[in-house]
Amino acid sequence: MSHFSFEFPFAFLLLPVFWFCLKKCRAKTLAIYLPYIEVLIGKKSLKSRWLDLVKWGAIIALIIALASPAKVTTFHDTHQDARDIMLVIDSSKSMLDRGFDSNNPTKDKFTAVKEVVQHFIKDRKNDRVGLITFASSAFIASPLTFDKKYLQDILLKQKVGIVGSRTAIYDALLQAIYTLENSKVKSKIIILLTDGIDNMSETPFIDLVDVLKKSDIKLYTIGIGDFKDLEVPKLKALANAGRGKFFMTTNKQMLSKIYAQINRSETSKIEGKIYKRYKYYYYFPLMIGIILLLIYVYSKSVRGVAR
Repeated sequence: MSHFSFEFPFAFLLLPVFWFCLKKCRAKTLAIYLPYIEVLIGKKSLKSRWLDLVKWGAIIALIIALASPAKVTTFHDTHQDARDIMLVIDSSKSMLDRGFDSNNPTKDKFTAVKEVVQHFIKDRKNDRVGLITFASSAFIASPLTFDKKYLQDILLKQKVGIVGSRTAIYDALLQAIYTLENSKVKSKIIILLTDGIDNMSETPFIDLVDVLKKSDIKLYTIGIGDFKDLEVPKLKALANAGRGKFFMTTNKQMLSKIYAQINRSETSKIEGKIYKRYKYYYYFPLMIGIILLLIYVYSKSVRGVAR
């Protein structure tokens, strides 16, 4: 957005000063240091109307130049503090169980989870998001990326059993931590979703808790299904070690609310700064003022006023 303004508008206060001096402060004697002062001020009897206009035109133009007219262009620099988010999703055999989506009981848990996660990915417009699916081992389905359409396509292609049928929660989390360690952003987040108990990891639970406590990564853990199928205390302990939160749900509708809550909690911070660029035009009225002043002095001199 651009507009014109004067950098020193108080310069226009000189106009009434000039007017007062021209009316009340006429030179009585010949100037010593400014020998042409009488030419600038002159006597009323020698003025013609057009020279009077030239004189005031010169004064006004020079005062405008002194006020420094400028075109001001305003820029808004918006900076968003983006996040790096790793989604860690269970794809073990138990994710084929049905009944998780009350609107469609025949749909398996993994399909319902993918539908919810798709919406979450779509909402993270300015963040990098990556995906790890795990079962017997952890698989980096997608590295951190800004390309949400690509990530959604990758998510849809994930299938139960693609990396085995058992559950390696701790190995998958450790893989996600390693992936985020090289990230240079301030906010790094892992969202783990599982419906089972770890029975395949090589990473000890205690070691993983220690790694989380020492890292700057925030961890959310989500348990889905029945409490009896989950190690809730361990999922809570992992979330606490990662300065995050544990969630539990038995249906898709509640899972959507959980991801929406995480989305709101991790809203990227937007900071804005305003910059102004000035393009000065004082030289136009300055040139006009000088030209009019020379015309005035020359006209007065030719008519025999200069002494």
